Amino acid sequence: MPPVPAPVMETPFNPMAIDEISKINAATEVLQEISGIPEGISPDLLSNAYGIVIIPGTIKLGFFFGGRFGTGIAMMRNENGSWSNPSFLYLGGGSFGLQFGAISSDIILVFKTRKSVMGLTKGNFTLGADAAVAAGPVGRHAEASTDWQLKAEIYSYARSRGFFAGISLDGSVLAIDTNANENFYGKSAINSSQIFAGAPSASPAVIKLKNFLSQYASALPKE
Repeated sequence: MPPVPAPVMETPFNPMAIDEISKINAATEVLQEISGIPEGISPDLLSNAYGIVIIPGTIKLGFFFGGRFGTGIAMMRNENGSWSNPSFLYLGGGSFGLQFGAISSDIILVFKTRKSVMGLTKGNFTLGADAAVAAGPVGRHAEASTDWQLKAEIYSYARSRGFFAGISLDGSVLAIDTNANENFYGKSAINSSQIFAGAPSASPAVIKLKNFLSQYASALPKE
């Protein structure tokens, strides 16, 4: 009798976690749309990324003192080049100056070093303090053009009203959304380290996002 193949281990998920599934689908849509424009993120840059944060529909409110807030997902690049399961998080941060109205934008952060992306497992992560961040270069063949960009560990981007460009997010804070993680994965007290190291999720939304990321950036990171 031929040996019985071992069952494939999968990370369970909650199919009733509607808000979290919608957030993952929105993150996929943001990447798909940005990948289709000439001034998008270079595939070469993503091919050398150690992690990515996607925050769809970030709101920047302003009346004299503005603030930015949004929720999204973070993913880490595994050593074999595949992408981890997503961990849910918040983005919060202040911006000062005379501002009026509310602006919605999609935020993407590309992590260039393993050290910087591991900072996401701490719970709270301050851009510019815990890791150097710079407005990212855009375009299919874009490369960092300044010393500051070359030293940055994270590139930041924003898309608003059809316009896509690098953006400064110094001082903004990333914080793990524990409730969303527990709801989506159906497990209390689950943390980002466990999520990033876990077996692949069976969620169709996660599979779709991972497949697209793999198409967009297929090469392994290079130190």
